[in-house]
Amino acid sequence: MSCTDGWDFFMIMEQEEQILVRITGQDRPGLTASIMGILAKYDADILDIGQADIHSTLSLGILIRIDEAHSGQVMKELLFKATELNVNIGFSPVSDDEYEAWVGRQGKHRYILTLVGRSLSARQIEAATQVVAEQGLNIDSIIRLTGRKSIKMPGKNVRACLQLSLRGTPKDRSRMQGELMRISSTMDIDFSFQRDDMFRRMRRLICFDMDSTLIQTECIDELAERAGVGAQVKAITERAMRGEIDFKESFTQRVALLKGLDVSVMQDIAEHLPITEGVDRLMTILKRCGYKIAILSGGFTYFGEYLQRRYGIDYVYANELEIDEDGKLTGRYVGEIVDGHRKLELLKLIAQVEKVNLAQTIAVGDGANDLPMLSEAGLGIAFHAKPRVVANAKQSINTIGLDGVLYFLGFKDSYLGEQGKL
Repeated sequence: MSCTDGWDFFMIMEQEEQILVRITGQDRPGLTASIMGILAKYDADILDIGQADIHSTLSLGILIRIDEAHSGQVMKELLFKATELNVNIGFSPVSDDEYEAWVGRQGKHRYILTLVGRSLSARQIEAATQVVAEQGLNIDSIIRLTGRKSIKMPGKNVRACLQLSLRGTPKDRSRMQGELMRISSTMDIDFSFQRDDMFRRMRRLICFDMDSTLIQTECIDELAERAGVGAQVKAITERAMRGEIDFKESFTQRVALLKGLDVSVMQDIAEHLPITEGVDRLMTILKRCGYKIAILSGGFTYFGEYLQRRYGIDYVYANELEIDEDGKLTGRYVGEIVDGHRKLELLKLIAQVEKVNLAQTIAVGDGANDLPMLSEAGLGIAFHAKPRVVANAKQSINTIGLDGVLYFLGFKDSYLGEQGKL
């Protein structure tokens, strides 16, 4: 045999191949370690690995590269081990070309689609994933962020959230967003569709509207009722909503009607504010995780500062009512009105002060004057919002409480300890 023939023989002996190993069955401690022990014995190279558990049922995939001289023995030993562990095992060859094509797809964009509702049905998930498929996106993984629903205690864990990791580039992102929002409005399910980049994983500043967001009321309506001008204030509000007058004009007219109201009424209202579902849990977790929190409100500083003391909120910007020396409202306000444009300015200002990229900010609100900050923040969320706001928002929450924001940030109930419990 010539030297050349010997070299060819050596190359044949050293030729390697890829094998996809698939294991399913009842999960148990040490199963993965047992499989890896066999692969380590033959010095197999692990090209990829993924594992999921559904109701204690394991699905494990391992893509290995190993020299052909040992591949048969490896599969034989894995089969024996699978029998011993009482799990199913299968093998599929993966050619070099197939593997390289798969590697080439790794550079594609990644997105996160979050599905939230009181519960999630097959019909809802089918509708969402059909939109994903139509846009040419592939689902890489699905993770449940919420705890499991109890059958014996149906009132416990009355929410469900799935996080889908997607790969590819949407054919028409605007149309996709519109389709998701349409499904949201007709099927009692909420969506968040975000680019999976470093900013999504590093949000640092969250700005909330107050009235009808953190609290389930409009403070000016509460004050108007106490002042006996509820119907008049409501009429002005409706004119503003129809676009007949702008926010500043309507605000000035409504505040003027409060003239003579004793400031003690504000304290009583503050102490009985109806806090929105999920706010306590949300604030506890955001503070524990180091988020900076701001209230940017077209309401009043008196009530914003009450919430600030209650929850340790970092910034409050709202409208200041003028109070005379007798402790009565004068019917005027002090300083600049916090409208939609001002909210956006404040979002940017606080981000600058905190040295936070605008892409790391979150804005949450329900009204038209929240739209500027919702559109400019890294993540803008319409919360139980007016139809116009929902139509122009990229994300919305309408089915559960305000702590649903946590799922859009990627938080998982099981990671949150006692504070994460409902």
